[in-house]
Amino acid sequence: MTREPVSPQVEDVPAPNRRARVREATAREIKQIARRHLTSHGASGVSLRAIAREMGMTAPGLYRYFSGLGDLMEALQAELFAELSAAVDAAEASLPAFDADGRLLAALRAVRAWGLANRAEFALLFGPAAPQAADVEDSPAAEAGRRFASTFVALFDQLIAEGRFTVPDEPEVSAALSAQLEAFARLTGFSGGRASTGAVRVLLSCWVRFYGLVCMEVFQHLGFVSDDMEAVFEAELRDLVSGLGVVYRAP
Repeated sequence: MTREPVSPQVEDVPAPNRRARVREATAREIKQIARRHLTSHGASGVSLRAIAREMGMTAPGLYRYFSGLGDLMEALQAELFAELSAAVDAAEASLPAFDADGRLLAALRAVRAWGLANRAEFALLFGPAAPQAADVEDSPAAEAGRRFASTFVALFDQLIAEGRFTVPDEPEVSAALSAQLEAFARLTGFSGGRASTGAVRVLLSCWVRFYGLVCMEVFQHLGFVSDDMEAVFEAELRDLVSGLGVVYRAP
């Protein structure tokens, strides 16, 4: 008599119950509408009352899903950071792991491309703080922001490890600057033996320069020069990465 093979027992993972699924779908719809209002009216134009009206709910009904406008905007920020991180990761992953130069260039260009395609969303993440937005280091938005920064911190750390540029000696800095550098390193996740004061200052300087460059284009502060700032962006990008010992390659 032939025995039937015994299948290994697989522990059943309970699926979310119907109420949880409905709640999740409703919260997702609220964020989708909030994003649509954001792109149409800016952060100041997002209101619980307008979202509730579009959903056929009362404004107090939204409090079953978000504790207030600040909570909603924070959840939206976290989602947008995740989307931006995915775009950066996809661009970086298209190149071999050993190609730090190409991966850094691709990642930086991906930030610019996402910002130009999502100007209002970029403003919510990197512009003036959203109305009533939470400002705590352990918030979901802050954690998502650190996840976004982690790609660039890892590449920067790799450049230091490879000796691509000379890290300046640790200078004597004021107590105020020291506190600011420590906060920047902590919030970006730059730590370890190579995270010296000099290295943190280089990373901060690079971020300020790159951030300013992208913001000028996304917010159209150089619109009087041209509608397409790619030539300026690439020229500045070449200078920026060259200072880190990265070999520039045109897109």
